[in-house]
Amino acid sequence: MGPKKRHPTSSDLFQQELVDQINLSHPLVKLAELIDWKEFEGSWAGFFPSKKGRPATPTRLVAGLLYLQHMYAYSDEALLQMWVENPYMQYFCGETHFQHRLPIDPSSLTRWRKRLGEHGVEKLLEQTIEAAKEGRVIKASSLSRVIVDSTVMEKAVAFPTDSRLLERGRQHLVKLADILGLRLRQNYNRQAPRMAVQVARYAHAKQFKRMRGELKHLRTIVGRVWRDIDRKMIAVSDEVMRSRAAGILSRVKRLLEQKPSDKNKLYSLHAPEVECIGKGKARHPYEFGVKVSVAVTHKEGLVVGMKSLPGNPYDGHSLAGALQQVGELTGRVPEAVFVDKGYRGVEIADTTIWRSGQKRGVTASIRKAIHRRSMVEPMIGHMKSEGRLGRNWLQGVAGDAIHAVLCGAGHNLRMILRAIRLFCGLLIAALANWIAENSSTGFEIQPLGQH
Repeated sequence: MGPKKRHPTSSDLFQQELVDQINLSHPLVKLAELIDWKEFEGSWAGFFPSKKGRPATPTRLVAGLLYLQHMYAYSDEALLQMWVENPYMQYFCGETHFQHRLPIDPSSLTRWRKRLGEHGVEKLLEQTIEAAKEGRVIKASSLSRVIVDSTVMEKAVAFPTDSRLLERGRQHLVKLADILGLRLRQNYNRQAPRMAVQVARYAHAKQFKRMRGELKHLRTIVGRVWRDIDRKMIAVSDEVMRSRAAGILSRVKRLLEQKPSDKNKLYSLHAPEVECIGKGKARHPYEFGVKVSVAVTHKEGLVVGMKSLPGNPYDGHSLAGALQQVGELTGRVPEAVFVDKGYRGVEIADTTIWRSGQKRGVTASIRKAIHRRSMVEPMIGHMKSEGRLGRNWLQGVAGDAIHAVLCGAGHNLRMILRAIRLFCGLLIAALANWIAENSSTGFEIQPLGQH
């Protein structure tokens, strides 16, 4: 089942190759030359233990599609549609001839992400770091100083309100009863939606006593439906359906029992791993998702580590894991790390920690380096606005971990592309100046083929 080559190595007599049609100075072509694609074949070979079955999709195609998706913030469907229209994207993914059909079904990307997991996609981030060093975007000495910060990667969920969650829970229960073939005493399909809307109206009018009464009535209705299904589950003999129903019933029960003062509340029925995180922002007091640790180089801002932190841990307790990931991806443990005041009270062996506002032992050069720590904030903003860090559509805790790493890889590739475009622009400007200087001195440039 391992990946096999799809195209013949010999040229086609009736079809022109991509290298003869595209501009070889295009940034995507230059970027493809910086990435060691053979590294994925060796590192991902362990995900195909079976020797039977249909050959898998080539690893370069999958790696290239994941790179392009997080470079340009495309969805799975939009990415493949753009891939068919863009010859440079096809060349980047290893195609030798222009393709007129989708290379894979969009659902294949979902299966590949599940197959690779967090450890597999870390190879994608590692190769972007190597490509940055190969393209001289960063120096090897830059890896000795890093900046570590944390942010919130929001999940693709609606803003959680009690009335909406209760109504969605009731809808899930009614749908479950239809699938199991259970007949409910009453499903409240007419009353419950009106009550959920009325709760919002009372809240808008600041009639909170009426709002709480309507909300209590809605909670009672959802409890009736839940108890009705729970009593009749004895008649269901299929173990697969019983296990599926147990998950929905447990979530709705958790929703019915939770109180406003409880911790670890349920904020979404389809994503129970979502957490409410407050980062002290006046414009955005609470964010619903998962905390993410970001490590970038101190000088250039290249991502050298990115990790999801389920459970909303204290920032200082996540520093050791972040530095360990940096060492695994770069092969070098940072000598100095610059953090904000949220990392107080933590010490790491063989690594000097400099915090914002620190006074003891700070020289003029160190003070300047500490001030530069805030450059990670706009970097995170670019990951959310230009990349896909601002909205995570992948399911579960594993989806959070995979998405965070891929967002870091996409940020690195955008940095490398900007460096390539800047280098090409400077080269063209230098060539134009050289032509202008030679033409002013009377030097005549002969066309090719003339002496």
